[in-house]
Amino acid sequence: MAPSRIARSHRYHPRRLLVCALATALTALAPGAYAATAQTPRLDAGDPNGAWAGYSLGRSSEGSAPRYAAPAGSVAGMDVSGHQGVVDWRAAWDAGARFAYVKASEGVGFRNKHYPQQYDGSRGVGMVRGAYHFALPDRSSGAEQAHFFVDNGGGWVPDGHTLPGALDVEHNPYGDACYGLPPEGMSRWIAEFSDTYRARTGRFPAIYTTTRWWQQCTGGNPSFGANNPLWLARYAPEPGPLPAGWTFQTIWQFADRGVFPGDQNTFNGGPEQLTRFTS
Repeated sequence: MAPSRIARSHRYHPRRLLVCALATALTALAPGAYAATAQTPRLDAGDPNGAWAGYSLGRSSEGSAPRYAAPAGSVAGMDVSGHQGVVDWRAAWDAGARFAYVKASEGVGFRNKHYPQQYDGSRGVGMVRGAYHFALPDRSSGAEQAHFFVDNGGGWVPDGHTLPGALDVEHNPYGDACYGLPPEGMSRWIAEFSDTYRARTGRFPAIYTTTRWWQQCTGGNPSFGANNPLWLARYAPEPGPLPAGWTFQTIWQFADRGVFPGDQNTFNGGPEQLTRFTS
């Protein structure tokens, strides 16, 4: 199945924190420019909470890394998984979080046991929230994992407070970085997940990834930028170069710790734009 190329205009107009020249410069790089990724430690396959968004970036120890700040005027948010357990959502709201992504599933057999408290609790204090799925492309097809995700909390409805589901596709926590797939195979897998999710929900999923992994494991495939919002992962003072095909990020995960439980995120726009993004 070829990657989707159905044009869809985004329902909000982002504050372009990056200039398009960054993306242009990135796509001009040689295909192998990002091949030398750092080796990510393997995750214990028996971990009851599985992987999480940003696993492959490394979780900093307390006090070892700077606490990067969100850009002024942006909307602050967070993402959590089973590793955060029961979240104090009122405290997160009082600290300024206005949206959240919650891990729902992984592969085709893992469900976040804390998902109901995390997903419903974030909405209960007034946040917009969405679910994400940690992809394991070497375990089953993109279609199977998309169905599993939707069937276990990852759906989307145009109710004004549900973010589109997100596909977390990054360095394999259990083995080969690219899950044993060549770039063409990985691109087909992502396209199958994306198309299946859209068929089930009416909305393309966001894609969470790092620029380095995308360049290495999809070969810098630019086909997804037209339809899939980008949730960029980069722990740094600025987003930096984007994966091929995107000219701006919708959400930026900029740190793995900070004022909120879990990872720290910022939405590329204001509150009204965030509301439009959910619709």
